[in-house]
Amino acid sequence: MPNLTRPECRDLPRDELTRLQLSKLNGLLTSSREHPLYASAITDCPLPLRGLDELNRLPLMGKSDLLAVTPGDPGRLFSLPKQHYTRYHQTSGSRGWPMPVLDTPGDWAWWLECWQYVLDAAEVTSEDIAMMAFSFGPFIGFWSANDALVHRGTLVVPGGGLTSQARLNLIEQQRCTVLCCTPTYALHLASVAAEHSIELAKNPVSRIIVAGEPGGSVPAVRQAIESQWQARVIDHAGASELGAWGFASADDSGLHIIESEFIAEFLVFDSASGAARAAQPGELSELIMTNLGRYGGPAIRYRTGDIVRPQWEHDHPCGFVHLPGGVLGRADDMMVIRGVNVFPSSIEAIVREVTPTAEFRMIATRCDEMDQLRIEVEDAESVATETPLADLLRDRLALRIPVTMVAPGSLPRSEGKSRRWVDEREA
Repeated sequence: MPNLTRPECRDLPRDELTRLQLSKLNGLLTSSREHPLYASAITDCPLPLRGLDELNRLPLMGKSDLLAVTPGDPGRLFSLPKQHYTRYHQTSGSRGWPMPVLDTPGDWAWWLECWQYVLDAAEVTSEDIAMMAFSFGPFIGFWSANDALVHRGTLVVPGGGLTSQARLNLIEQQRCTVLCCTPTYALHLASVAAEHSIELAKNPVSRIIVAGEPGGSVPAVRQAIESQWQARVIDHAGASELGAWGFASADDSGLHIIESEFIAEFLVFDSASGAARAAQPGELSELIMTNLGRYGGPAIRYRTGDIVRPQWEHDHPCGFVHLPGGVLGRADDMMVIRGVNVFPSSIEAIVREVTPTAEFRMIATRCDEMDQLRIEVEDAESVATETPLADLLRDRLALRIPVTMVAPGSLPRSEGKSRRWVDEREA
């Protein structure tokens, strides 16, 4: 059952929370002093640390520091002998080949405890029945959510190996009250339901827990899902390299970081020199994360690439730092088009205002050293989308972005992370 200390952690005054983080951090660093990634840096950084501000003595780490030389190698993060690990998963491979992800029994228990914060936010109980609408392949996806739900005493219905229509039928047959999937797949299920005259508003799903994409905290995307399902969307954030680090705020306006299990830093990098400084409250910044409970694969000062706006002072009942709008974009996906910073999540929010369910993709190219962007949208309902969308993009972003309508069913689909962002700039 859920750990009763979670409400206490959420209500801790900032100074007490900092002491808790520092204690866990020193334990992690002591355990990691022989780790190949950190040995030399920790040797040069006497322990125990006296304050969280001393964490910046350790270097930042990016995904390139973790990747293996050859596919299938677990790389440098999971350095214990293999017999210590009992869980094998993979990253999604969205930035290269999939990287193996290994967890010890203790690490996996920590994953499940982090997920309990997400289930608390969704008000999941043992009375619920949850549909897991994903493939149950090696991608870590909702595996931890599945086990966390089982730990909570919730009946779990696996949807792996089924068509979308079969999953919709199973939701109805088993009277599922909770759906776990990506925002993209929730919208896709809605379109499949419309094709087969299935009335989603009459099914028992009242909460949809989404992850894998930023759409759950984008108001237009969330509203598009909620209006068709007549169910509340609860966002969640995590990474294979880090763990499940974020859960929805009470009003669904963004995410809270689980600060009892992670230390978050927010840095602004100078584009010319690469120098970093701490972000001010509300400033657009990159999220740097240290997980505190994954001893078999510790990620210390990991550059997530996620762009957020941190708020320490807020009116939410949970005292953890708040990220309005959740993850706003990716540092490596940001484009500068004629002087305007553009994130794919911003484009998606605008697209969803015009066409809530149609599949689309953004294609980035380069011409004469200038970044260019165009958008393809499926004309699913033979509606006049092209001109209204182009006009709205121009009004919101002060940019002219070409919009092309394509045939229904011609764009790729996925029940995992969507591939709506196509970067052809290097080509």
